[in-house]
Amino acid sequence: MKYSALTDQQLLTLLKEANKDAFAEIYNRYWNNLYWSAYKIIKNESVAQDAVQEVFIALWQRNAEVDIQTLNAYLHQAVRFQILKAIKKQKADEQFYSRLVNITANIVYENPLLFKEQESLLKDILDTLPEDCRLIFHMSREEQMTYKQIALQLNISEKTVEKKMTFCLKHFRQVLQENKHILMMVVLVISLAK
Repeated sequence: MKYSALTDQQLLTLLKEANKDAFAEIYNRYWNNLYWSAYKIIKNESVAQDAVQEVFIALWQRNAEVDIQTLNAYLHQAVRFQILKAIKKQKADEQFYSRLVNITANIVYENPLLFKEQESLLKDILDTLPEDCRLIFHMSREEQMTYKQIALQLNISEKTVEKKMTFCLKHFRQVLQENKHILMMVVLVISLAK
């Protein structure tokens, strides 16, 4: 059977039966167009690629469940949704780090002794990270390098840098969550000192 000659609706019918060739044709037919649509929105190659890949993974995994009327519209809407998820995640990571920096700045200003304790906790957290993550974190946060600059300098993909930073920030959140009593004490002491 020549899948390239089939309509989208015919391919979707075959896809519901878990037909790999029908899925491959949908992928080949739409991947490039979806990628460029995603890239126009996010202006980041790796995030655009990931968004499109996530859409196709979901399409394959839920092929029997999804009732799609217009494949083109469905795929483009799904990519936009994935891009929005990526933007929200990126903003959440940035907000977390920004809050951490602001808390640290307040501690330095208000109470140098508490800053030493906070600094020690953060250093201990950093020390538990793998060496490559520590380096990427340092380049991003201390040297203010972009993910692209880090990727070029370390000769790795921008997506790898992003994944390592996401891992770092999740690790920070987890350890800080486990040690939130220390953070609460720090905030309490700062507020009492005012």
